[in-house]
Amino acid sequence: MAEDADTTTAPRKRLRARPKGRALDPKALAEVQALLGDGPRRRDLLIEYLHAIQDRFGQLSAAHLTALAAELRLATTEVYEVATFYHHFDVVKEGEQPPPTLTVRVCDSITCEMFGARELIADLRTELEPAVRIQAVPCVGRCERAPVAVVGWNPIERATLDGISRAVATHAVRPSYRPEYPDLAAYRAQGGYRSYLRVAKGELSTELVITRLEEAGLRGLGGAGFPVGRKWRLVRGFPAPRLLAVNVDEGEPGTFKDRFFLESDPHRFLEGMLIATKVVGIDQVYVYVRDEYPQCREILAREIEALQGARLGPLPVIHLRRGAGAYICGEESAMIESIEGKRGMPRLRPPYVAEVGLFGRPTLEHNFESLYWVRDLVERGTGWFTAEGRRGRKGLRAYSVSGRVSKPGVHVAPAGISARELVDEYCGGMLPGHELYGYFPGGASGGILPAALADEPLDFDTLQPHGCFIGSAAVIVFSRHDSARALALNAMRFFAHESCGQCTPCRVGASKAVVLMERRNWDRQLLPELAQVMVDASICGLGQAAPNPMLCVLKYFPQELD
Repeated sequence: MAEDADTTTAPRKRLRARPKGRALDPKALAEVQALLGDGPRRRDLLIEYLHAIQDRFGQLSAAHLTALAAELRLATTEVYEVATFYHHFDVVKEGEQPPPTLTVRVCDSITCEMFGARELIADLRTELEPAVRIQAVPCVGRCERAPVAVVGWNPIERATLDGISRAVATHAVRPSYRPEYPDLAAYRAQGGYRSYLRVAKGELSTELVITRLEEAGLRGLGGAGFPVGRKWRLVRGFPAPRLLAVNVDEGEPGTFKDRFFLESDPHRFLEGMLIATKVVGIDQVYVYVRDEYPQCREILAREIEALQGARLGPLPVIHLRRGAGAYICGEESAMIESIEGKRGMPRLRPPYVAEVGLFGRPTLEHNFESLYWVRDLVERGTGWFTAEGRRGRKGLRAYSVSGRVSKPGVHVAPAGISARELVDEYCGGMLPGHELYGYFPGGASGGILPAALADEPLDFDTLQPHGCFIGSAAVIVFSRHDSARALALNAMRFFAHESCGQCTPCRVGASKAVVLMERRNWDRQLLPELAQVMVDASICGLGQAAPNPMLCVLKYFPQELD
């Protein structure tokens, strides 16, 4: 029996002594340790550290992923599943070729497709590949410049910009681009931070501030439209510590208002953010900025550092977090998962983010623009804001307008303005030779309306009877040179690409819809049935709203299906 015991235990000892998984490469470990330096080895910093490796080496090799897992005391599979979830990480396995040093990313979303993105991509691939990687990517938030190519998202790419083609030079946004904006000194000279200091000193009570927000009717401006004042009151009622998570990950095709405001007046947002922390009782803030906005991250990093050096009294701890190319992280709980260093998958509710949010704490989650207006409302009161609407609507809205208009861009206009008025009064009319045919009132997910409904008010709760919604107020205007059917297909391809894959109705439904919409003859019975399943059973708004453009084509543009 003793001999039998020796026979059975010896292999077990050898198995425990053998390392599990991929062997640790000492050189890769030393490189990762040098990159991380004295930084904390925390799970929530995983995506930041993946960016550091990608920026330094232009890829995420298997050896570096294993080394990072060892440093963070995580399973290699955990690191790998996060790295492969996000589009902007290049995971390279053993034996695979790394990507070229320079990548040119060309947007192929709705507006860019209207202005020839496919032809631009084909021309660049013929001219520059394989020395340069040409990637077709979803919306990069610069729809007013369509078609858009982006060059140089990381330091390696920034060093290799010589010799790119004339086409890239014409359409590219380069890393040398530096927006002009009032810095801290200029902003304070114009009265900036006076309202924040009054709140911090108790000259303006928290009840007064919240009441002004409620009376103004300010609503969340990321798409959901939840009343801001009510949200502040709700989160303030939960026990401390409370956190603030700010969403600057506007990935909805057609939306670029947050980038515009951040590049032109960042301190107005920062002051609104600080007022929110004082009123709600928050001492830590996480600002999540999409990876496509490197200039915005640089602006925020620079101005936050300046703010911390100013004598404004104790400030909350402000963390800047970098997205990695996932539209789903515009959903509040998916963003919170990403800030925690995980895959950006929406959470089931309840509990809601206000009660159990970031790191399990009560969390005030806001879109960038929602905080941008706070200073003005605190300082000027509600009259100027509520008196500006049309057709009985109250308030101002920032509309991201792109497409076949003479003056695309961000236009601040009265809430309730119609698409026709917006085009004629703010956008200089349609482009020469173009006639209004239809428009997306709320980005890719907001549906499509025909020119016959271009006099409907663009505001919260006005478009639902038509199967649409205002969302982030991204208005994409198209003409009779375009096809509503083709644009709806572009939108559905986007949703199929960006689905996180967590729930079957969204993951399979969007892909199946693309196949059905690519056919010459649409199945007018099956497509609505598929849409109903997606709407009823998807976990989050991506799958629930993805069918809207398709359903609108069936309803308003049937002539294109005959």
